[in-house]
Formats: sequence, structure tokens, C-alpha cells
Amino acid sequence: MIELIFATHNLNKIREIQDLTANKFRIIGLNDIGYHEEIPENKTDIEGNAEQKVIAIYNLFHTDCFADDTGLEVESLNGQPGVLSARFSECTGDRRPGEDISEANIKKLLKLMRDKEDRNARFRTVIALILDGSKYFFEGTVSGQILEEKRGTNGFGYDPIFIPEGFNRTFAEMSLQQKNKISHRAMAINKLVGFLLERQDQ
Repeated sequence: MIELIFATHNLNKIREIQDLTANKFRIIGLNDIGYHEEIPENKTDIEGNAEQKVIAIYNLFHTDCFADDTGLEVESLNGQPGVLSARFSECTGDRRPGEDISEANIKKLLKLMRDKEDRNARFRTVIALILDGSKYFFEGTVSGQILEEKRGTNGFGYDPIFIPEGFNRTFAEMSLQQKNKISHRAMAINKLVGFLLERQDQ
């Protein structure tokens, strides 16, 4: 069985990946290998961040690994928050001391969109994989709308305010299994899994 390090401390992401891979591969998070440092994420785009993270972990552990980066890109905000999605409220000092980062990010986004009629947006995930010393990229996107207020308690990040195209529920109103059938991360991971299975059969 292929064993891969997933370059993240985010347990929600690890749970999603494990559900998507259906135990076809052994996925290990950074906490599992005793690495608790923050990985730099200072590139100007999502692809750059994913690549930066996977190279950092590969250089440390010299084993097959992958990293992802995800951004919410809002049309009326010229693609913001984009690469800054995870720390949107911190970049401009909008997060209060002790405030949950996801809550602060959502609050900032909704404030910026208060008078916007165009609420089109998309989630985009890029996965960077290093396997046998070679680098590969996989991308998934899902389009949808930004709500004016939160709905649902599942998921994480911007899930409570994002309704994917063709649905009437936010990601946060869906179960993990439902979300994993249509999400941006699911699309990117499915491409990754397909690639790994193909390599496994060779």
C-alpha cells in the first residue's frame, strides 16, 4: 500500500482525504510524524503555496508526500480572498484577539460584500505531489454563490456561506460524504487517487 505524508496539521482536511481515498492509501498527517512547526505559505498564488509546502516537507523527510492549498475566489472582489483565504482577516488586522479565525474571515468577507449584487464565487484547490522524486499537480474547482449570512454547522472555513451551483444547501449544511461528492478538494483528490492507482498498477 502506498504511504503518503499529507503536509498539513488540519485534522478536518485529513478526515476529508481519508474519506475520499477510502483507505486505498495510508495517509499520514504532520502531527502523526511529530512535525508541529508551521510551514511557510508566502507565495502569491495557490499553486505556489502548495508547491512550497510539499517541497519543504520532502526536503525534511525525503519521502513521498503531497500538499494542498485552497482559495475562495469571489468575482465582485476581483478574486479575493484567493491565496489569502485562510488568513484573510489577519492580513488587515480585522481579527480580534482570541476570535476564531474562520469566524473572523467570514465576517470580513460578508462586510466587503454587503452592497454587492454579483455574489458569484468559486473554491479552487491545487494539490502538489512529490512521488519518487518527481513533482505533479492536480486541480479541482467548484462554482457557486456567497450567501448574506451563515447556514449550517458542518465543514470548516467559508463552508457556511457558500452554496455550490445546482444545490440549495451550503457546504456546511451537507454531511462530509455529501460534500465529498462535489467539492473542489474532492475533484483534486480524485485526480490524485486516479493517478496513484494507475501508477500502482504499472
